[in-house]
Amino acid sequence: MRSYVKEAESYLNYEWPSIPATTSLLIVRTGDRSRYEAISFKKRQVLGTLLLAEIYENKGRFIDPIVNGIWSICEESFWGASAHIPKTKENAGLIDVSDPFVELFSAETATYLAWADYFLGDKLDAVSPQIRKRIYYEVNNRIFRPLMTKYHGWMGKNGSGRRPNNWNPWICSNWLNAALLLERDDEKRAAMIAKALHVLDQFLNPYPADGGCDEGPSYWSAAGASLYDCIAMLNLASHGAFRYVFHDPKVVNIGKYIYRAQISDTYFLNFADAPPQPGMDGELIYRFGKDIADPDMVKFGAYYRRSSDGKLGRFHFFRNFYSLFMQDEYSKAEKALPLPEDVWLPDLQVMAARDKAGSTAGFYLAAKGGNNDESHNHNDIGNFVVYYNGQPLIIDVGSGTYTSRTFSDKRYDIWYNRSDYHNTPTINGQPQPAGSAFKAEQVSYKATKSSAAFSLDMASAYPSGADINSWRRTIQLNRGKAVTVTDDIDLKNARSYTEHMMTVYPAEVAAPGRLLIHYRPEQGKARDFLVKYDARQWNATVEKVKLGTMEDQGILKNWGDRIYRISFEAAHPQKRGKGIFVITPQ
Repeated sequence: MRSYVKEAESYLNYEWPSIPATTSLLIVRTGDRSRYEAISFKKRQVLGTLLLAEIYENKGRFIDPIVNGIWSICEESFWGASAHIPKTKENAGLIDVSDPFVELFSAETATYLAWADYFLGDKLDAVSPQIRKRIYYEVNNRIFRPLMTKYHGWMGKNGSGRRPNNWNPWICSNWLNAALLLERDDEKRAAMIAKALHVLDQFLNPYPADGGCDEGPSYWSAAGASLYDCIAMLNLASHGAFRYVFHDPKVVNIGKYIYRAQISDTYFLNFADAPPQPGMDGELIYRFGKDIADPDMVKFGAYYRRSSDGKLGRFHFFRNFYSLFMQDEYSKAEKALPLPEDVWLPDLQVMAARDKAGSTAGFYLAAKGGNNDESHNHNDIGNFVVYYNGQPLIIDVGSGTYTSRTFSDKRYDIWYNRSDYHNTPTINGQPQPAGSAFKAEQVSYKATKSSAAFSLDMASAYPSGADINSWRRTIQLNRGKAVTVTDDIDLKNARSYTEHMMTVYPAEVAAPGRLLIHYRPEQGKARDFLVKYDARQWNATVEKVKLGTMEDQGILKNWGDRIYRISFEAAHPQKRGKGIFVITPQ
């Protein structure tokens, strides 16, 4: 709390900025959403820090800056992100203030205002009774009324039948928070809670039984973890009436997912839009682990304990209040990383295996099946990653900076969302298209003490123009020795096909059939890795991917300017054949 006071002191004379219309218009003029969000997110971060400081110090020193912050935020035309404004000619980058709707960050804003009202109500009233009146008016008009009178797309399945993603529980967590704190009318509050429960059912009911998050570990913190937030909040409001939920096997698996997707202490499995090194909210994970009675998850959460530096995270503000009351227990908790030897999520169709349980030493392999209409989808069926000693070797590039193209019909014009920039083949000139019809079939996984093998038929992941009868891929970890990728090929026509591998190290053909990757990890010992292949069958080339667009800035942040694509092009394409690639230390 002292660290929050120190940080808040730097905001005593903070000039609360407005958000110009032209900054909102950037989303349609240039595709830039970051400048709008930088202003909006910073204002909320400052308000939250001032609030925590005043709660601790309780001398009124931060009240005037808090009042200015509340008033400034209430005067904003839109509490959400410019990227979330409906893409219509009528809106075109500016919100229709007469037709409010609820998205992620408008719901987040309601939480900040609700806690300010809850903790500082008397002090705000002493300044002016208009402040709390304004808070309720704006939250009711922008959040409560739209949620109770309109259907929002994130509440249920979309038009193609895809189940709800993180928006559903994330928004519900803030909706519940604001309703419980701000709504004084018992009937209205009960009606909102009832509807929020129904909406949450639309998220939980179709969720895979294995608990796998198709959006990846970073989005788990807003998906499965937000579901936990809702349950935890409901338990506080009802004296534990919802504790039965923590015994549900699906909810237990949703919790366990976060450590099942771990590669090493900093790297996590980053299929789809997930970054490779997401931050871990150790306190939330610890609480979740306690509630589902999973000692591994509790130790995992404790491992990520960090002393506060006074810097608030951008989202899930209410989690800070849970954290305040667990510090003594949390600081004394046992710390450990489970690092399971084998993970198999049959519903998500994702596997992971390492050389030895509880250790990052040696190989780590993960691979996926699924379909190309998953949330935050990349066209990546049959994709795999290889890490060594906890550091990347063969990678999933992941996502870059979000722009107007990211969630539009231009999404797959962005190179890192395409299958030909994943560790998958291009067949007869055809990459994988997007859509639920493009999927893995005949998926299986088998693990023993000496090996772990994942197998799938990739034929249905490609369009009819690829002329595929079957493309059976088997990716195998021979523990302590090598990773082998074997593709059994059966084509109607064989014009061309190329295998791709992405890495973060320079690579070169050392000799026919021997491609070297110069593994130089940021942590650990440098060494060369060998990719062995049949030189009579494949012509190998290496290219460095040029990074220069607005979207590429996120790639530079995650990986640096060191993305290389290795391509193995069939020298003499055959209708039937086998491609074998062995990745091993030199």
